[in-house]
Amino acid sequence: MFDLFKKKPADAPAAPAAPQRSWTERLKAGLGLTRGKLAGALTGVFSRKVLDDEALEELESALLTGDVGVDATAHLLDDLRGRWKRAGDDADPRTELAGALVDLLAPLERPLVIGSERPFVIMLTGVNGAGKTTSIGKLAKWLQQQQLTVLLAAGDTFRAAAREQLAAWGERNHVAVIQQAGGDAASVVFDAIGAAKARGVDVVLADTAGRLATQSHLMDELRKVKRVIGKAQEGAPHEVLLVLDANTGQNGLAQVKAFDAAVGLTGLIVTKLDGSAKGGVVAAIAKQHPVPIKFIGVGEGIDDLRPFAVREFVDALLPATI
Repeated sequence: MFDLFKKKPADAPAAPAAPQRSWTERLKAGLGLTRGKLAGALTGVFSRKVLDDEALEELESALLTGDVGVDATAHLLDDLRGRWKRAGDDADPRTELAGALVDLLAPLERPLVIGSERPFVIMLTGVNGAGKTTSIGKLAKWLQQQQLTVLLAAGDTFRAAAREQLAAWGERNHVAVIQQAGGDAASVVFDAIGAAKARGVDVVLADTAGRLATQSHLMDELRKVKRVIGKAQEGAPHEVLLVLDANTGQNGLAQVKAFDAAVGLTGLIVTKLDGSAKGGVVAAIAKQHPVPIKFIGVGEGIDDLRPFAVREFVDALLPATI
């Protein structure tokens, strides 16, 4: 008879742990779709070491399919022509394109700085499905690593699942979550700021309901939440961050414009750089509506959110060699 309580032999080998990929490897994998397109274009285009019309057309196609956008693509190609001319016969295609991208994206690299205000209030917004609640959980962990205490405000009162998800992140990070079943989002955030003051908490992360930029009544409510935050804490919110799904392509640029017009964005968190994302929308934002990118995310792990670094991003976007 089979013994349900029979012990596993003491010398049985343990299953090997999966190797942990570095952040650089994960970022390269996350930008793999655009990286592959650019690799093919650059290899074919520049093997002749001539930047002719045919070469520019192939590169233009690769950039456009990578969601770089018409304006940013035209800017990069013009910049590349100038760089190529100055470099002469020794021009290296990757180096010249990398330089053009770095110069275009450089204004977006402005790290999140927690000022002296206490509590320092960060309001987060975005459309449904962008990864907003998950990003809040990861951001809370990052702030704790900076030796800061954090409190979460469950301002997405429309979805019970959002409150439950935020509560789970709070438990995971050992962070208090202020929430209500239903009710008014602004009042939840107001209460959270009061609680943070009473407890001496450094940073409040205020979640808000996901919404489309075309939903005028919800955008009006978002403005109300921002006004109430200002009443609860003078000068707040100190940061207003839009969580942006990198898979949305050029629609992401439209989101940046609409949310900035509604609440005055101070930064972006670009999420879901998971291999299917094209990544080029970052260049489109830099050219048409530059808002600093505070963080980028490459996966679902709690440590898969890092500050945006332009050179690191460009190196991951372009193939290592041509």
